[in-house]
Amino acid sequence: MSDCRSENSKADELVIQNVTKNFAGLRALDSVSLTLKRGEILGLIGPNGSGKTTLINVITGLLPLDGGRVFIGEVEITNKPPYEIARAGLGRTFQTIRLFRELTVMENVEVAAVSMGCSRKEAKRRALLAIEELGLEDWIGRLAGELPYGLERRVEIARAFALQPSFLLLDEPAAGLNEEESDQLLDMLAPIPERKGLGLLIVDHDMRLIMRLCHRLHVLSYGRTIGEGTPDEVRRIPQVIEAYLGKTAVGG
Repeated sequence: MSDCRSENSKADELVIQNVTKNFAGLRALDSVSLTLKRGEILGLIGPNGSGKTTLINVITGLLPLDGGRVFIGEVEITNKPPYEIARAGLGRTFQTIRLFRELTVMENVEVAAVSMGCSRKEAKRRALLAIEELGLEDWIGRLAGELPYGLERRVEIARAFALQPSFLLLDEPAAGLNEEESDQLLDMLAPIPERKGLGLLIVDHDMRLIMRLCHRLHVLSYGRTIGEGTPDEVRRIPQVIEAYLGKTAVGG
């Protein structure tokens, strides 16, 4: 099968409506709603335990949600299996790197495209494009297990790009990176949504990266939305300052 494009490639937004998730009586997500449009970068931030990764997990089908709905365009993906959600145009990365360490960089990225039903020829084409996008050409034949940590992070993102999703959710892509590596990640990610027509949602605690990279921010605390807007708007919301950013975020 050579035509392995997303089944919903023309959808212009990912919509999360009043999503709720409970764990043993604890409400981890409480009626969270957000919209991610193609071509934009949305930052999802908040304290540890605020529900950020849980939200990504219910959106992508790793966890069932207990209330609410999720749409890619007009197609509902609520509680569908992860492979169906991926084919509908939604990709993701994980906090914990999940590379095949005994495979090369090229093989790791190809595997992602093959999982979408691509032919080997098309998978190779997609993998080469993703590797170039992430500046990994010099490492293409190296085993993933031999890579420095920062490059492992990039391969994980390249693998998600090889799915050619309409929307991509990155769960802490800057985790463990030093300042120079974080800056390199910023330079690589910033132009991609507009150039590729891709909606990008990023969860990260690297506020230096988030504030410079994201067009909008959505802030969670204890599973609830406590702020939305541009980085400049969000950094001035009293509840956000108190719960997460602190006074240094507004220069006070």
